[in-house]
Amino acid sequence: MANWQRRSLLQALAAAFMGLWRPTAASAVVDPAWQLSPAQWRERLSASAFKVLRQAGTEAPFSSPLNAEKRKGTYLCAGCALPLFSSATKFDSGTGWPSFWAPLQKAVDTEVDFKLIVPRTEYHCRRCGGHQGHVFNDGPKPTGKRYCNNGVALTFKADA
Repeated sequence: MANWQRRSLLQALAAAFMGLWRPTAASAVVDPAWQLSPAQWRERLSASAFKVLRQAGTEAPFSSPLNAEKRKGTYLCAGCALPLFSSATKFDSGTGWPSFWAPLQKAVDTEVDFKLIVPRTEYHCRRCGGHQGHVFNDGPKPTGKRYCNNGVALTFKADA
């Protein structure tokens, strides 16, 4: 086993031991109005949106119509409609998921995710805690970030 693999495994085990790893996707809910039971979330969301937003699932690449969306507007959390991204920060990453180089101010929170052993930065909606995707350091300027979002976790509102 390579040193980086051993180090990642030890980090994952340490995170699990310290309670940093969680088997569910949804993070702590900031707004009490969005502290819904799983049954209430299932009533509000499609099965695929529930899997992503509440259970940290991942949709298949190139499956979301939002990946090809080119109009000016705002991308909202599909769980609670909080504005998360401006179309001005969207770019084609070639990955098959809608990608952005920056979220709107105070729209998302992040945490370290060890679900694939190697640590990644997960981001979620600041208001309802719904899982959106992961952020990587291979995006375009000016931030160099790629917020890789599940399309089913978003809705789009075109500018008037």
